[in-house]
Amino acid sequence: MRFLKGHGTENDFVLLPDPDGTLVLAPDLVQALCNRRAGLGADGVLRVVPTALEPDAHPYKGEAEWFMDYRNADGSIAEMCGNGVRVYARYLVEAGLAELGELDLATRGGIKHVTVSADSVTVNMGPAVLGDPVDIDGVPATFVDMGNPHAVVHVASVEALGVLDPARKDLNVEYVEDVAERHLRMRVHERGVGETRSCGTGACAAVVAAVLRSGDPRGSAYQVDVPGGRLVVTWQEDGHVLLQGPAVLVAEGEWRDS
Repeated sequence: MRFLKGHGTENDFVLLPDPDGTLVLAPDLVQALCNRRAGLGADGVLRVVPTALEPDAHPYKGEAEWFMDYRNADGSIAEMCGNGVRVYARYLVEAGLAELGELDLATRGGIKHVTVSADSVTVNMGPAVLGDPVDIDGVPATFVDMGNPHAVVHVASVEALGVLDPARKDLNVEYVEDVAERHLRMRVHERGVGETRSCGTGACAAVVAAVLRSGDPRGSAYQVDVPGGRLVVTWQEDGHVLLQGPAVLVAEGEWRDS
């Protein structure tokens, strides 16, 4: 089975090209691929499949040529992944399946409009949907749905937190520190994975929460520093969130099914 390995600010993924739509992503296969000692090592798996050949993508048939079938490292299905969709788009361009510029991709979180340039990928992540505040280990958190659920906790220092292990495992939990005006530092515990080096949808949720907290008008770009690098996020006046950052392919090969 052919694979590629890529990352967006060190949030890393195994990509599996499936042009015929025949690959079955059983949870044990995903877990084996993502295993960092006995497998390839990754935060998740991206199956690259034509929208027309994937039953879950039928609502988007005719709107986008390609569907991003994303699985967390534990094998569970996820609706969206901001870093993953950028890596996915980079693969399509480098494989000659799309051109630099604009394209639409289908995901379980809806159609995502992507712009691919030589050194970065920008995704219109769609509207941020706010919910009632949630409790994260006794601390109030802002709930933001970015196609997947997030709880954003404002803290004085992300480095002082130690190991991230929130009791709520059904949410992605972001811990966010103010560095300067429109400049945040973030760590994240992703459901089905654990702490990761970066989370694109999490960075979007963090900026939405920061704008609400500060009263800053929408439309300003925020820098979000994660352990794996830097993302740029803008919560637009129309309610949609733009996510910009690098997306890199680093390896390819054949997976030996043992």
